[in-house]
Amino acid sequence: MLTAEQRAIVQSTVPLLEAGGEALITHFYQRLLGEHPEVRPLFNSTHQKTGAQPRALAFSVLMYAKHIDRLENLGNLPAQIINKHVALQVQPEHYPIVGRCLLSSIREVLGAEIATDAVIDAWAAAYQQLADILIGAEAQAYDRNASAEGGWRGARAFRVARKQAESPEITSFYLAPVDGGAVMAHLPGQFIGLRVMVDGQEQRRNYSLSALANGRELRISVKREAQGVVSRHLHDVVQEGDVLEIFPPAGHFTLAEGDKPLVLISGGVGITPTLPMLASALGSARPVVFIHCARTPEVQGFRARLDALALEHPQLQCHYLYDGTDAGTPQRIGVEQLARWLPASRDVEAYFCGPQPFMAAVQQGLRALGVPAAQTHHEFFGPSQALA
Repeated sequence: MLTAEQRAIVQSTVPLLEAGGEALITHFYQRLLGEHPEVRPLFNSTHQKTGAQPRALAFSVLMYAKHIDRLENLGNLPAQIINKHVALQVQPEHYPIVGRCLLSSIREVLGAEIATDAVIDAWAAAYQQLADILIGAEAQAYDRNASAEGGWRGARAFRVARKQAESPEITSFYLAPVDGGAVMAHLPGQFIGLRVMVDGQEQRRNYSLSALANGRELRISVKREAQGVVSRHLHDVVQEGDVLEIFPPAGHFTLAEGDKPLVLISGGVGITPTLPMLASALGSARPVVFIHCARTPEVQGFRARLDALALEHPQLQCHYLYDGTDAGTPQRIGVEQLARWLPASRDVEAYFCGPQPFMAAVQQGLRALGVPAAQTHHEFFGPSQALA
């Protein structure tokens, strides 16, 4: 039980986390992954190299410390973490390992004069409180997935029934269960976890489901990243007929029912979760504005399909934005473009996904145009983070 005194001690460390949280978490990851190879598959090696994972965890730790006495102020952050954990199959036995390494890192990085026994005890209690919350929520999710029609627990074998190039960079994988059974329904916007062996090392990744649930198969659409260990393996090594291990769908970035005009904005491969959202919305008369940004028309995936849908459904408007180069990230969309393409009434539901700078620009644009904050929704590919 976290006492009031311990909560105050944790909050007193916030300035230290603001100043040196990333260094602390980097040290933590070095200890954790060096001493406990059994947990390495749960952490994206590419995100470790780029620093994205330490930055994201440092942010999460900071937010937890800031709001230790009012956890409801964390907003969607716990749901993001829980769903990532469920998709990767984080288990209760992993939490004590992480906790020991975190506490050791706090003592080693901050020093015994700052990280006193009282500080360590407070953080131990705070960590246990958080672990109990996450373990309980994740157990409920695992049970729901196992009891759902067509659901399962842990890994399930799926065969690559079809491999289809969507652009020079993006390939879709159609996955059918080896056991021939039904496949549980997933919500538009959710993702699955995937486990593969690459060069003798187990790797786990999350990939958005890029098509509506049909009860028979799943579809993921993967961009080949130059430094992506698993994406390059999927593109270059995995062939039709090969078997992959898939964890059940998860994710809270899902399309909510409603009749307000829908705005879907994506950058690069961030298009993948918006595709099933679009398909679901087109089942009604709901107006939809679909905005996609890419580097060039050549690297954009799914344009032919989107254009065909726009011809079939009068309530759909598609807009594309290119930066005219063959390198870098998709162009950051500006307020001017959004103002031209959004409905005259800003009373819309907006969903957006893409690289972090792109999404920050989208959020700023939507805010400037008066779209209510409660009606904007976003998803990060990779470690959970925050937009400015």
